[in-house]
Amino acid sequence: MQPDELALSFPCAGDWLTGILSPAGDTPTRGVLIAVGGPQYRAGSHRQFALLARNLAMRGIPALRFDYRGMGDSTGEQRDFNDVDADLRAAVDEFFARVPSLREVVIWGLCDAASAALFYAQQDERVTGLVLLNPWARTEAGLASTTLRHYYRARLLQPELWQKLVSGRFDWRAATSGLVRLAGKALRRPAAASTGAPGLHERMLAGMRAFHGNVLLIDSENDLTAKEFLDMAQASPAWRRLLAAPQVQRRTLPGADHTFSRRAWRDQVADWTAEWVRAW
Repeated sequence: MQPDELALSFPCAGDWLTGILSPAGDTPTRGVLIAVGGPQYRAGSHRQFALLARNLAMRGIPALRFDYRGMGDSTGEQRDFNDVDADLRAAVDEFFARVPSLREVVIWGLCDAASAALFYAQQDERVTGLVLLNPWARTEAGLASTTLRHYYRARLLQPELWQKLVSGRFDWRAATSGLVRLAGKALRRPAAASTGAPGLHERMLAGMRAFHGNVLLIDSENDLTAKEFLDMAQASPAWRRLLAAPQVQRRTLPGADHTFSRRAWRDQVADWTAEWVRAW
């Protein structure tokens, strides 16, 4: 019989985090910590995180999902993905305390949670794997370039665009103005930080370089966030080398959107995750 889920409350830097543990039977040695991306709580978009955790637990992989400080039912000031190292460490600590047989943990993160996982993983030797889904590598220039390269190319293949052109309902002025603005942003170089602190791309690359565990990279075919990350990585020799390493596996889900909103997409992600976690 599958053990019941457990509601948890555990300390983090003077505040209290709320989490849900989906335990697995026997004595599992590897678990999955599901990190939350964006301003949402532990259930996830379309309840994806809750469904994923239960799916993994039924396959013998315990999973913990939780709210960062200031989100959901956790206390404290709200923060973004750049400042959740303490939250992730507190969650890993609690995971190991609640499942004494654990020897290692995989962090699973979608969007900016994937970026947060990259920032944190190399600091904690208990983290031996990362599942990174549509990592957040957003810059103004990157988004503009990705939109020009992918959105407008796909737009040319849409029948409704050509119907508007033939019928005379296409707004050339607005379209031209939008393209000019995007082109200007795409060519704009990011300003150097006055503090000398590394930017998002630099932090992600440093985290990936320093992490020596296994990585599963999953990207949605129909998602500009995923394409922006992949475009950034393709343009970087360092990223290309890292993603070609034998410890990195890659999966692309055809047709999927950013949050894997269809059941078939969610199920495929769960299958890929479980198979990968149990394969090494």
